[in-house]
Amino acid sequence: MQAAAAVIDEIRARLADDPGGLLAMVAAGAQALNDWQHYPAGDVYDPRSHAQYFFHAHSPAQRSPCEYGHFHTFLRAEGMPVGVAPLVLPETAVADASPATPQAAPLKRGRRDEVSHLIAISVNARGEPIRLFTTNRWVTGETWYRGEDVIRMLDRFTIEAADGPPLLNRWVGAVVALFRPQVAGLLRLRDETVMGWRRRRRANVFEDTRLEITSSFDVDLDAQIAFLHQPRARPGSPVTGRSARLTQTADGWGEGPPY
Repeated sequence: MQAAAAVIDEIRARLADDPGGLLAMVAAGAQALNDWQHYPAGDVYDPRSHAQYFFHAHSPAQRSPCEYGHFHTFLRAEGMPVGVAPLVLPETAVADASPATPQAAPLKRGRRDEVSHLIAISVNARGEPIRLFTTNRWVTGETWYRGEDVIRMLDRFTIEAADGPPLLNRWVGAVVALFRPQVAGLLRLRDETVMGWRRRRRANVFEDTRLEITSSFDVDLDAQIAFLHQPRARPGSPVTGRSARLTQTADGWGEGPPY
């Protein structure tokens, strides 16, 4: 976490006099970002770690006033720890179960289809992270793994041999590492939310479009870094942030106990 904070500090210093900042690298010269389109084009993929990410923005009516857009981060099957396996529920094993159309599916990279969504990072118009959140399976069309297995994947999310802008790659990887305790907590809450929804509604929860956001958490980048710079800070300790409910675009936002 401290190493990630140092990377963020370095990148902020390098971009201090750049009016486009981080989001200019996302746009890669485009005059404007189109709603729902993936940036950088083709997604960013590291063939060594098999980490992947892209940025997109919902239409203005479907995002909170403070959010400009968000990054979706993934790990593909070739990069996953040994022993992890997809979670299969009885209702998901039914042959004629029709999957919902994904909102934010990653492009296929690598040889295998299995891919796990790790965390989404909302940013404001300055490119500063303001919120972390997890999603239901249908949102990204991912392969569903237990939260504890996804937590094991976090340390494998490295973007070093990727084809995207090097500075942007480093920033995305550093944010995931910097907020690792919160990400782990959100993944556990994600599982609680999904299983709670399944018990109450007795539906194929992974394809239930009423449940979109499964956990979310407001973050403060300056407070997180300041905490880590304290002499007595212990990496891995609970840090600043507060629970949040995002602007609702589907029923189910904010389901489950607050984190």
